[in-house]
Amino acid sequence: MATSMSFFLLLSLLAFAPLCFCNYYQEGKLYPQFYDYSCPQAQNIVKSILAKYVQQQPRLPASILRLHFHDCFVKGCDASLLLDSSESIISEKGSNPNRNSARGFEVIDAIKAALERECPSTVSCADILTLAARDSVVLSGGPSWEVPLGRRDSRDASISGSNNNIPAPNNTFQTILTKFRLHGLDLVDLVALSGGHTIGNARCTTFRQRLYSQISGNGKLDSTLDQYYAAALRNRCPRSGGDQNLFFLDYATPYKFDNTYFKNLLAYKGLLSSDQILLTDQESAELVKSYAESNDIFFEQFAKSMIKMGNISPLIDSRGEIRENCRKINA
Repeated sequence: MATSMSFFLLLSLLAFAPLCFCNYYQEGKLYPQFYDYSCPQAQNIVKSILAKYVQQQPRLPASILRLHFHDCFVKGCDASLLLDSSESIISEKGSNPNRNSARGFEVIDAIKAALERECPSTVSCADILTLAARDSVVLSGGPSWEVPLGRRDSRDASISGSNNNIPAPNNTFQTILTKFRLHGLDLVDLVALSGGHTIGNARCTTFRQRLYSQISGNGKLDSTLDQYYAAALRNRCPRSGGDQNLFFLDYATPYKFDNTYFKNLLAYKGLLSSDQILLTDQESAELVKSYAESNDIFFEQFAKSMIKMGNISPLIDSRGEIRENCRKINA
């Protein structure tokens, strides 16, 4: 009798086993376990190589995070930004938002080369960039999250999309919000993801108009900028010249991922107009105050918004390709 019961119990378990495997693979969707069997060391390889570069280049986490943002806002998170120009492609690297400022491509190249040695033609450049963005935040002291995976790489780029779709430092609040909404992101995502400016730098040319002339062109200091902070900025950002001089987006804790960025905004010490402008909308301003008061609340929402941004129009299943070299499409 006991033997018979054991036999039927085994049959029951076997009957349900296929359901578990079917649930593990989610056709048409991204999911964190995508490489668990095809390349189980993928995430470890990404993080270990990135960490070595970050030790030598403290600016790197912000650069990688920016690459991910600028990639997703053009044609979706498809690594189109990583493509160099060729006979058939005009690279997004030459667009206004990226020219002379996008950096970190050599790190993605190094990670891709290591992954090609470990598991050839398996891990996409789009997933590498998405993972590296998450790990850049973690290495800077920020939150971690599970990254849905399974993106594939585009076979083309869009310099016009890069020029038009990425929010600019001098855009109005409504223009920026519209650009977010076009990608399925909302006001909460806008404020939380703006918090990525807690690390990184901006060039003098991106905020000079705030120091010497408001949008109206009256030649006066931007009234939403602290006058003492502005005076310090003018020392290295003159009325003309010094366009490429770099300034911390968060002068207080420039290499630490935290909520100080939002505290700076409340003190009228946001570097870019697109940062300080978050206080001009009531709902946005309330979110700024909330994140300034609680690092935990900011971290939780930032992680949610990064997952949401990483899901913008991915190429999945048979669409796109798995590039062998992130800088060019496969032959």
